[in-house]
Amino acid sequence: MPSATAATLPHIKTSTETTTTDLSANLDSPEAVRAMMFMLSDEQVRQVLAGELDAKVAVMKAEQTQTVSQGVIAFFSQWASGIYDSAKLSIIKLPEIPATQIRVAKNFISRQGEGGLLPVFTVLGLALALGFLAEWGVTLLTRKWQQQIANPVNPDSYRESFKLLSLRFALDMAGLITFIVVMTIVIDLIQLKTADGFSYLIMNNLIFLPRLILAISRFLLAPNRPELRIVHTDEWTARFLHRHQFGLILLIGVGNAWIKFMIINGALPDEMLLGYWINLAVHAYFIFIVWHARNGLTEMISRWDREGTHTKSGFARVYPYLLIFASIFTWLVFGLIVSYQAFHLLQHEPNTVTLFLLLSIPVFDTLIRTAVASIIPPTSGTGEVASKAYQSTKLSYIRVGRALLFGGALFIMGLVWQIQLYDLTAQGVGSHVATDIMQLLVILSIGYVIWEVVTLWINHKLASEATAAGIDLKKEEPGGGEGGGGGASRLSTTLPLLRFFLQSMIVVMTLFIALSNIGINITPLLAGAGVIGIAVGFGAQKLVQDIVSGLFFLIDDAFRAGEYVSIEDTLGTVEKISLRSMQLRHHRGAIHTIPYGEIPKLTNYSRDWVIMKLQFTLPFDTELHKVKKIFKQIGKEMMEVEEFKDDFIQPFKSQGVLEVNDVGIVMRGKFMAKPGTQFTIRKELYNRVQKAFDENGLQFARKEVRVKLQGEESENLNEQQKAQIAGAASEAVQEKSQEQQQNNSL
Repeated sequence: MPSATAATLPHIKTSTETTTTDLSANLDSPEAVRAMMFMLSDEQVRQVLAGELDAKVAVMKAEQTQTVSQGVIAFFSQWASGIYDSAKLSIIKLPEIPATQIRVAKNFISRQGEGGLLPVFTVLGLALALGFLAEWGVTLLTRKWQQQIANPVNPDSYRESFKLLSLRFALDMAGLITFIVVMTIVIDLIQLKTADGFSYLIMNNLIFLPRLILAISRFLLAPNRPELRIVHTDEWTARFLHRHQFGLILLIGVGNAWIKFMIINGALPDEMLLGYWINLAVHAYFIFIVWHARNGLTEMISRWDREGTHTKSGFARVYPYLLIFASIFTWLVFGLIVSYQAFHLLQHEPNTVTLFLLLSIPVFDTLIRTAVASIIPPTSGTGEVASKAYQSTKLSYIRVGRALLFGGALFIMGLVWQIQLYDLTAQGVGSHVATDIMQLLVILSIGYVIWEVVTLWINHKLASEATAAGIDLKKEEPGGGEGGGGGASRLSTTLPLLRFFLQSMIVVMTLFIALSNIGINITPLLAGAGVIGIAVGFGAQKLVQDIVSGLFFLIDDAFRAGEYVSIEDTLGTVEKISLRSMQLRHHRGAIHTIPYGEIPKLTNYSRDWVIMKLQFTLPFDTELHKVKKIFKQIGKEMMEVEEFKDDFIQPFKSQGVLEVNDVGIVMRGKFMAKPGTQFTIRKELYNRVQKAFDENGLQFARKEVRVKLQGEESENLNEQQKAQIAGAASEAVQEKSQEQQQNNSL
């Protein structure tokens, strides 16, 4: 029986009831709490603590959910309101911008002292003149290489084009670096301190950066040298992009230089509204470039080579519109950063770098495809199998290159955006989301590259094995259309199954790693997969039996792809091998799908060698020794024929008389050959035997139907007798026809 004290205490379970009254209603002082604790048993204390902890956890979860929800709403609300406020403020204060610029310019002029701007521009002009003079000297020293570029030996070669364009880019960079070094030396020696780096602003933003982009554009697009162009695009697009890329970077350089000039000369943060309009102009100009060059950009991605080979690509068609969307989104993110006044995120010009990265995707994609087409050697072997394998290999290398390009772009964007794009609120809303998304993309990229590398290696081995076995998809059907073709190697039979297994493992492991990395507990998934596996094992025992049987068939090397086999009454060439079944292609076209568990016995007609026996029915008066000599001579001649000599294992020869029937004497000859060649050899042997018999005056026996009529002359037959003769002949013909149909069905 419970004590009276325990029964009156709240939140304590008794043998008769459980109460959950709030303790704070009765325990309003520390002394009361201590008194109550002395009166409770250990079990009752645990019950009190468990109840209090459950209540606190529930409250904390509710507060956390509410905080996150409010933080996300506040994040997007502040984003929208910040962009709206920035636009509104920029429009309202637009008339004040000229006055601000005039005041900044006056501040700079006043700081130059009595000389004014003359010393500043004199130093700048002298530095420019000496820099151009030094660059001209470099041009004279490299005249030999300039002439080599002007007169290429083989401009149609990708290697030659790339070599010449690389040389021209190196010469451009040598001249530019010389120009910058000389200009820097002059400025450092004689520039006044009051100039506050004015000459450097001009040099870096209006000379070095635009000329650097110009040199890169000349290398990639070759606007004035279409015969050297390695990017697959038309003349108009190349010149348009070259011209307007220079204009875009010049606009960006002017904006950056002037904004820094304003900061140096006393402009306040709320007076930097000119930066808003410059940024808007940059994105508008970018959209203008993309829109007018949209067809050329699509052509760059979809076109394969200089001959105009195209590939269907949905990404190529939507790529220009993705660029426009990315430009708008980047501009909105820029507004978001400004609204939070997180200007440290803009120190690496992330919006500008992002735009140029996205605009350069077709160029780098073309370089990847060009490099693959020019550098990757063809797959060993000849024929359509090798050709298809080579195309598949090129596609795999291109996909790997694109994945690496995508990963590199992510890495650069992560650096310039400092990977904390959304970590802008005091609550830290989105900081983990940005990092998790970046890590997820990197993991998926690595998994994809591994997938492609494994597939590439296996496809390369399959192509090598197929060409080594002499498999040609354009050749006549295996075995000359009669079945019994030679099989592939054991390795080429098991590699497709290995490819499927490895690809499945890569997909599963990549997904599990990605989910685990973003904070999802994969232990329940693994446990669930185990339970499902057990359930499948019990519910699909036939499936398990088929898989296990197929595994033992492959271990025993009972059949290989391309071999001609018989399974009970089913004949065909092994065309496809999967985990649970095999597909046989009959030589007349039918496909038979047979689960491994239903194969009681398998006969392989294509392993190692085959013996073909030919029968010839000759008249009773034939000279048999003469026939033997003819067979021996034909076998000797066939061994010397270039087309067949490598297919024979033993030559064609006579086996003597097999039987004597009512038609004539049956002689048999035989030969041993490689699997898959016997029927082609048989056709040639029949032709040669027929020709040799004609030359030696020999004939084949003809089957006759003889009807004996008692006591009547054959010249005086009535209608009934003629009907008997026709019936006997018809019966013999039907028997022969049925025999031929049975032979054809085999």
